[in-house]
Amino acid sequence: MAKKIEFHNREKEEKEIMDLLAAEPSLITFVYGPINSGKTALVNHLINQLPKEYVVFYINLRGKFISSYKDFVRALFKLEREKKEYKEILKTISEVSLKGLKFTGIPISESILDLFFREKTFEDVFEFLEDYFMKIAENKVPVLIVDELQKIGDVKIDTYLIYELFNLFIRLTKELHLCHVFAITSDSLFIERVYSEAMLQGRSRHILVDDFDQATTMNFLDKYRVSKEEKEVAWEYCGGKPVCLVELVNCENRKEKVKEMFTFRTGEIETVLKRVKELGSEIRIEGSSYAVHYERLIDALKHFVERDEIDMNEVDEISKAFLVKKNVLFVDPLKKTIRPQSKLNLLAIREVVQHK
Repeated sequence: MAKKIEFHNREKEEKEIMDLLAAEPSLITFVYGPINSGKTALVNHLINQLPKEYVVFYINLRGKFISSYKDFVRALFKLEREKKEYKEILKTISEVSLKGLKFTGIPISESILDLFFREKTFEDVFEFLEDYFMKIAENKVPVLIVDELQKIGDVKIDTYLIYELFNLFIRLTKELHLCHVFAITSDSLFIERVYSEAMLQGRSRHILVDDFDQATTMNFLDKYRVSKEEKEVAWEYCGGKPVCLVELVNCENRKEKVKEMFTFRTGEIETVLKRVKELGSEIRIEGSSYAVHYERLIDALKHFVERDEIDMNEVDEISKAFLVKKNVLFVDPLKKTIRPQSKLNLLAIREVVQHK
């Protein structure tokens, strides 16, 4: 039977986010980090700690296919089957907000949803949302969280949807101070793109949720009676990657499990490179397609034979984008560095490259 894994120490990040929530909404907050570093777990943990004056709207775009205006609207709203007109909904928002601290979408009636689909304009949706949060802010503190925001990064309807959404977020935070807005993503290319956008300069902040450091990793494993030898193996191969540590905690033969994970990840990276070498590949960057070159990928990965982290400018843009999309590398635009997504990836890269 799998062990129940409790939320583990994120004191620094928790304090940073709670301090933001205690202040007046002023900036968009991007929560980013490597894949499976615990970003969503952290945010959900904090949601459950919030007092009743906060009303949270949590929208998770993970696993949702969004290629059109209608897809976006359906992802954003949670349909209320009860028939209510626009003004009536706004009147009853305060009552709705008292029912619970967290909604998995923005409650809306079927008639309003039909209106959005008929009109097919962002203005109707965003004006409704502004009125919606303004009403809640009369006696509550609204918090809007969008998880995996990068899913709508390339959706284009007249203009790119992401820019229209950012304009709404800026209005809700910096201009009107109505609502706290958090955007969560593990796509470091998206964060790099966002970080460089002129429209967001002075209007957003970024919080890195990284893998555990060694001390936190050891404390986490101590809670589950992992032996000293097993802890050393876990740190050597998995580092502080939470999802990897949880898998080891729930496994009886931990040494064999580590070897299995390493072999599997090495095979995945080898397969990615082999397909590029034999079949070729392309990647789209800012609307254009570029050929991916096998030799340049190998050159990029060779940087990690002796180093754990490199400067962003040491890898060509095409190889960088491709390896990030394949979840091999992670870019931190704030630190201007590139590193493998995890310790396991680092070791797998070194294993693959030494045979090239």
